[in-house]
Amino acid sequence: MKYYKALLLLLVLTLFLNACNTKNQKSNNADFPVVKDRYFGQKPPSLIPELFAPDILSPEGSLEQVTFSHDMKSCYFTRTNGTYNKRTFFVINYENNRWGQEAETDIKWPQFSADGSKMFMGKLYRERKGNTWTEPKSPGAFLKHMAHGLSVSAKGTYYFTAYHEPGPIGAIYYTRLVNGNYEEPIKLNDDINRGAYIAGSLISPDESYLIWNVEREGGYGQSDLYISFKKNDGTWSKTMNMGPTINTDMQESSPQISPDGNYFFFTRGEWKLNKDGKRTYIGKQYWVDVKIIQNLKSKEN
Repeated sequence: MKYYKALLLLLVLTLFLNACNTKNQKSNNADFPVVKDRYFGQKPPSLIPELFAPDILSPEGSLEQVTFSHDMKSCYFTRTNGTYNKRTFFVINYENNRWGQEAETDIKWPQFSADGSKMFMGKLYRERKGNTWTEPKSPGAFLKHMAHGLSVSAKGTYYFTAYHEPGPIGAIYYTRLVNGNYEEPIKLNDDINRGAYIAGSLISPDESYLIWNVEREGGYGQSDLYISFKKNDGTWSKTMNMGPTINTDMQESSPQISPDGNYFFFTRGEWKLNKDGKRTYIGKQYWVDVKIIQNLKSKEN
C-alpha cells in the first residue's frame, strides 16, 4: 500500500512540475509578438529555404545580416549597396501591436544572450538595466584578434573567429566563464578549422551544435555553411556540409537561430564588381524550419 501511495505522489508531483514548466513556456512566448505578426506577416517556411521579407529588408538586394532581439520586438539589419554608399545599420521596432518603419541606428551587428540580459556588439557588450542598456563594456582582452562574428551560449561561453595574421586563414576559438573570469581561448579541432575565410560561428544556446561558414574544397560554390554536433564526451562530430538544400554556388553565411527556436536564418549572396571597379556584396536573407538541423543530426557520423 505504501508503495502505491508513494507512486501516486510521484505521479502527481511530475504532473505539477510539467504544468509549471508549460506555464513558464507560455509566459515566455507571451512576451513575443503574436505569431501572425512575429515575422512581418510572412508565411513560415518548410524544409526548403525561402526568402525572408525581401520587400521589407532587401528591396535592392543589399542585405548583409538580420538579427532579432531576444523578445522579437526589434529587428536589426545591415545594407551595403544600392542607395547606400557605405554600410548602413537599421532597426524596425514592434510597437502598439504593429511593426513600425525602418530607421537608421548606431547599434551595429548586435547579438543577444539567451535570457535577453546582454547585447553583444563586436568586441563589446551592454547589459540591460530596466528599459535601457548600459554603456558598452569589454569582456576582456581575449577578443583582441576576433573578426567576422561571434556567438555566446546560455552559459556565457564565447565562440568566435580569430585572425592572427593578414590573409584568408583564421580559426574558431572558444573561451569559458569560470568563477567570473574568462579563460584563455582554446582553438577548436583541425577538422572544424579547415578551409579559408572561416566566419560567422553560431553556437546553439546549449552548445549542442556549432554552425559556421567557410570556403572548402569540395563545397558547392563560394563559402558554404557547415555544422558539427557535440558528442556526449564533449568532443565534436566530424564536420558536415549542410547540403544542397542550404548551400549553392553562391555565398551562404551569417547563420542565426530565431529567438523562439523555430527557424534557421542565413544570408545568400555574391560579390559583384561595380562600375567603379569596387567589389560589392549583393545578398538576401533566407529562412527555413529548424527541423533541418535535427535531420542533419540523424545523419551524424
